Amino acid sequence: MDAYALFLFLLLVLLGTYVQSVTGFAMGMIITATVGGSMLLPLPVLTAVVSLLSLLNVCLALRGEWGQIHRSLFVWLAMGQVPAIGVGLWLLLTLDAAAQQWLYLALGAFVALGSLSMTLRPVPQPTVSKPLPTFIAGVAGGLVGGMFSASGPVMGWFNYRQPLPLRTVRATLLSCFFVTTSVRSILVGGNGGLTSEVLLLTAWAVPVVVLGTWLGKHWPPRVAETTMKRAAFALLLAIGIWIMANAWIALLVDTAASK
Repeated sequence: MDAYALFLFLLLVLLGTYVQSVTGFAMGMIITATVGGSMLLPLPVLTAVVSLLSLLNVCLALRGEWGQIHRSLFVWLAMGQVPAIGVGLWLLLTLDAAAQQWLYLALGAFVALGSLSMTLRPVPQPTVSKPLPTFIAGVAGGLVGGMFSASGPVMGWFNYRQPLPLRTVRATLLSCFFVTTSVRSILVGGNGGLTSEVLLLTAWAVPVVVLGTWLGKHWPPRVAETTMKRAAFALLLAIGIWIMANAWIALLVDTAASK
């Protein structure tokens, strides 16, 4: 990675870290979608770095916030996440590039359509989700987190629909990312994926993560909860469209190259 690419990578890390510290999600997706779409790094290397950086961000952002976690939601989401993370990582390492892009396309469509409905009417559902749908959301988030180290679109969409204070939503989301990033990093390390390149890029980005997290905790946007939720779903909508566009372009390029 040359100096310009490294600067761009660190700038995106700063942006993603700040946004996740404010909203509770989106760091992984911002970095994975933009850096991966720009093909600055191989996807397995990028996702390994993102997992380690997200884990650091979560630990810093949750300081003093552990009591805000909605325990029932967290437990059922985590129960769905843990086994699905391994499956998602296996899919990343075994599926070919075209199949991965189709999965990206499906993920982007789901995120964009779900977020669009909530952006237009950001009213949460009347009651907190029951265990079964929460477990299913955890499985979906674990699959995406295992593959792309970015379960934010699925988990963010699910948690922001809950009739809970914004502080509780953010803390619960961050605790779920702690599960995703720690489990994924252990699996990647056991498979030999924490290479010198991964560790070097992580080391470069650690001060940026600390700075972005500090800015997000001490200088968040001064807006009402309804406005913040609307902004969160607007961000998800933009990310969903970005994911679909990147996946579609990659599929067109692969198709043209195969002819």
